[in-house]
Parts: sequence; C-alpha cells; structure tokens
Amino acid sequence: MDAKTILVVEDNPDDEELTLRSLRRAHIANKVVVARDGSEALDYLYAGGAYAARDPTQIPALVLLDLKLPIVGGIDVLRRIRAEPVTRYLPVVIMTSSSEDEDMVRSYDSGANSYVRKPIDFSEFAGAVQQLGLYWLVLNNVPKLM
Repeated sequence: MDAKTILVVEDNPDDEELTLRSLRRAHIANKVVVARDGSEALDYLYAGGAYAARDPTQIPALVLLDLKLPIVGGIDVLRRIRAEPVTRYLPVVIMTSSSEDEDMVRSYDSGANSYVRKPIDFSEFAGAVQQLGLYWLVLNNVPKLM
C-alpha cells in the first residue's frame, strides 16, 4: 500500500480545486493524484493506459470518489475496486453532490466505506475534508493484504 497517496476522482474542476485546497488547508501533506473520469481512475489503480509504467502494487491510502463521472461511473469504479483482491479493502469515500437516497444505497451496497454529500459552503466543505483526512489517513487501519 502507498500510505502517502490519495486518489481523488472528480470530473468537476471547481470541486477538484475545492478538494485540493481543503486538503492543503487541513495540512494533509499526502501526495494527491487526480483522475478526471472513472476510466482514468481504473487505469491509475491497475496500471493501465497512461499509468502502465506505475507499480500496481502501490495502492493509494484513500480514494475520494465522485459518483457522476464520464466514461465509467463512480458505482462501476467502486464495484471494480471491491472485485479485485489487491484493492478489496482500499478505503473508498463517496463524495458527491447527489442527495438521492438511491445513490447512497447503491454506494453502500457496492462497498463504499463512507458517503459524504459535498457541502455548498467552502468552510463546511473544508471541514468535511479535514475530518475525512484525519479519520481515514490517521485513525483507520486497513489489512496488510494489499
């Protein structure tokens, strides 16, 4: 496991920038890799496409995953993560603007560790990212099967 990397999967440039600023504001110094669609996220995780030279055994410490993504949707990315032995226990937090209960249920049914609705207000968003970072990167323990 690459305990230093956070994979942010976000297609909205504004939400991407808010997430990155919030991580910096929370003094989370982990390396951040941004994938702008579900296909790019899968390529990163499994060393395909533009990431073919990457060591696929270096799994991120955390994935912050949007649901509404182009090419491959967030639920499909999550299902693939849970289907592969090397990423089965990888912490995945859904960060979405969706307030639909169906999206939340599908996320948890597919193996999400957490479901967070993106707040509109920057200070709320920054606080949410800080709490996520502290919990998932500092307090949470993941099996060493990766």
